[in-house]
Amino acid sequence: MENTSPKRASWSGQLAFVLAAAASAIGLGNLWRFPYLAAQYGGGTFILVYVILVVTLGFTLMTTEIAIGRMTQQSQLTAYSKLHKGFGPLGLLATVIPVVIVPYYCVIGGWVLKYFWTYLAMVFDPSADPIADAGGFFGGFIGAPFAPFGYGLLFIFVCALVIALGVKHGIEKSNLVLMPLLFVMAIGIAAYVVCLPGSGDGIKYYLVPNMDALRGADGAFSPAQLAKTILGAMGQMFYSLSLAMGIMITYGSYMRKTDSIEKSVRRIEVFDTLIAIVAGMMIIPVVYMFAVKTGTPVHEAMNAGPGLMFVTLPKVFADFGRAGAFVGAVFFLLVAFAALTSAISLYEACVASVCDLLGMKRRNATFFMFFVIAFLSVFSALGFGVWGKLTPFGMDFLTFFDFVTNAVLMPIVAIVTCVFVGWVIKPKAIEEEILKGEKRFVARGLYNVMVKYVAPVLIGAVLISEICRNLGIGNWKI
Repeated sequence: MENTSPKRASWSGQLAFVLAAAASAIGLGNLWRFPYLAAQYGGGTFILVYVILVVTLGFTLMTTEIAIGRMTQQSQLTAYSKLHKGFGPLGLLATVIPVVIVPYYCVIGGWVLKYFWTYLAMVFDPSADPIADAGGFFGGFIGAPFAPFGYGLLFIFVCALVIALGVKHGIEKSNLVLMPLLFVMAIGIAAYVVCLPGSGDGIKYYLVPNMDALRGADGAFSPAQLAKTILGAMGQMFYSLSLAMGIMITYGSYMRKTDSIEKSVRRIEVFDTLIAIVAGMMIIPVVYMFAVKTGTPVHEAMNAGPGLMFVTLPKVFADFGRAGAFVGAVFFLLVAFAALTSAISLYEACVASVCDLLGMKRRNATFFMFFVIAFLSVFSALGFGVWGKLTPFGMDFLTFFDFVTNAVLMPIVAIVTCVFVGWVIKPKAIEEEILKGEKRFVARGLYNVMVKYVAPVLIGAVLISEICRNLGIGNWKI
């Protein structure tokens, strides 16, 4: 099943692979969705549930995808068919996911660039009005006729430059620069927040387990609330670890046979979870203080998605006085780096698929995908403005694309992959690939049980709950 062709790109070493995979995992999901969910589901309670899921379910899915990639030396588009011709359509479905995600992800990346540029201008011009803190700034920007597309196009172009340079000279070298900077800035902002007077209550709200989040209206323990917490953590884990997007299969195909898959996955989990927790330390205490100061309900202040990062946080930064411009610039630069590393990995999954299917050279494939991604990004970029009246299933284009990929396609791909490995090629095939880079597969027993029995059931629950939540079926909310 191995492809010994010398033309296949490869990482320079295990550290390079871990950094690349961690860079892919550390993205917008860590920086705006994790803090919101942690605040909603009992702080430390949610964090504990999330960590348990990461080291069990997340480990199983990531190990599977990386092993499939290294075993076949192919991207997700052709990897499944190489292992079993009957599962070729699964590769096609897995490829649709990054092709749909990367355009709207880059549009959001463009929003981040706009905010960074605005705050940077405020830093160098003390007399400038704090327009990014104004309530209508975000709505005015995303509703503009061209600006959202222009900034998104710039973001796509930067990703294309990195991808065109190749695995070692582009993706690997960019991560060697961006990842350390991301960690330093995240820890620096978190340290600044922790030192703010009055931040203690917000930190406690975030980190201390609050069992009230698991109680019902009658004050008794609620299995339904526990189920919502678990499902919320699983949904976050999928997005946060870049699972079922084809990324880990593609990155795994560049991995050396002598490198340890199991140890690499554990290190990626640590990096990703650490950044997610630090992101909460950056955001939740200051939003908590802002909510108390303004008399806003804490849950309302912790709005999910764009509302938290692009509306609430700028108001918080305004409370810092002139220091707020600098903090805002550093924060949005950090977010831009996180978004860029994830977008690069999504873009690479698309380019690698084109190369594997058509035998196209990397630069030509990058150029081709640039136009595809740019074209598809128009829908999300203009979906809040001139195309605002076009609402598939009652959603704007960006929300619709996010729903189709994250709530529907990703869980389906993950379920079928588990069935494929657990019952068709059997876990033994994955174990044999893992043992090429290490003496023993420590988590072998856990992996076998998870991939055959537990993972498909849990992911199926995520699929059902996400569809119900997004379509408003049964008043289901997470």
